[in-house]
Amino acid sequence: MSTKSYILDNGAYTAKVGHTDDDAPKVIPNYIMKAKSERRRTFIGDQLSECRDKSGLYFMLGFQKGYLLNWDIQKTVWDYIFSKDCCKANFFEMPLIVTEPYFNFSSIQEGMSEIFFEEYEFQALLRTNAGNLSCYHYHHDKPSAKCCLVVESGYSFTHIVPYILQKKFKPGILRVNVGGKILTNHLKEVISYRQLHVMEETYVMNQCKEDLCFMSTDFDRDLKIAKTKWPKNTIVRDYILPDYTTVNRGLIRTLDETSVSRTIDKDQQVLRMNNERFTIPEILFHPNDIGIPQMGISEAIVHSINLCPEETRPHLYNNIIVTGGNGCFPGFEERLTKEVRALAPDEFDVSVTVPENPITYAWHGGNLLSKDPDFFSLVVTKEEYDEEGFSACHRFDV
Repeated sequence: MSTKSYILDNGAYTAKVGHTDDDAPKVIPNYIMKAKSERRRTFIGDQLSECRDKSGLYFMLGFQKGYLLNWDIQKTVWDYIFSKDCCKANFFEMPLIVTEPYFNFSSIQEGMSEIFFEEYEFQALLRTNAGNLSCYHYHHDKPSAKCCLVVESGYSFTHIVPYILQKKFKPGILRVNVGGKILTNHLKEVISYRQLHVMEETYVMNQCKEDLCFMSTDFDRDLKIAKTKWPKNTIVRDYILPDYTTVNRGLIRTLDETSVSRTIDKDQQVLRMNNERFTIPEILFHPNDIGIPQMGISEAIVHSINLCPEETRPHLYNNIIVTGGNGCFPGFEERLTKEVRALAPDEFDVSVTVPENPITYAWHGGNLLSKDPDFFSLVVTKEEYDEEGFSACHRFDV
């Protein structure tokens, strides 16, 4: 068997792909787009960089509400990912590590196994959750840790998953139905109501969210600052929208810089982002602000830990690891530590880690796992699949 593996962390918004010895994965958008400017062409994954005008992009995603439902779209993206244009896979010689959501439906599990073994003919397959790979990565960096709590905040959901001695503790797994998609959609609604109609501009507003939003560590104080006038208001910024002739991604300006650049170019479209910068990510901690009757991340963490055996709780509070795209908001680690510390019992230490790149953290865990001496005892080979069918895949712990 080949020592190299192919690792595909198949998220609902981006797929992280690469081979065992790559320094970092390629992050490929996991969807197909159509642009108003080029009607005939569909853009798959990172082909979007070839699109001249990204305004009014139409997205088609394989995932709906966190689960893989549209196989045609997903198959198109996978065909592109495995092709030589993107990240070439040598199916016959390589095992594949692929991630899927928690509590995935068995029909989807069966479909995935079938596609990878029968269509792509991979010689061995390991289907797992991204959290398992994150947990492996965390224990690799911190071998003394007995437990860890993975907070995986992605595009569709935020999952809170306790791992005890590197095994998922299923009764403690919780899901908060807030992810990056809801934040972007809410930002579009707020901006459309207050300033400019941007309901069609999902792509641009997602970039705006990534560029400008941050996690407030003291919400009331920041609201007071946002009510003052510039220059006392240190939060307000102007976001110059891309016109796709000179500007390809929005630019951030202070109000002084905008007044200067406005005199040079009068056609610039500008969004003024004030309290939106921190009220949008706040939804992760208070989903009921927008009518989702659920607890926020910090309460869910405490609730999840309380569902675990008593002797594991101090270890879980001390080993909280945040992965997924929402972990990229500045101030997230500080804010989560503060909130969990306030809710946790006094005798426990609370430690929250947000890795340098929360998006690719699970992929790197898969990379380390593929070098583990016990790796081949975890996979199902094509021979086993041909002999036993889908029942061979029941050993996967998803």
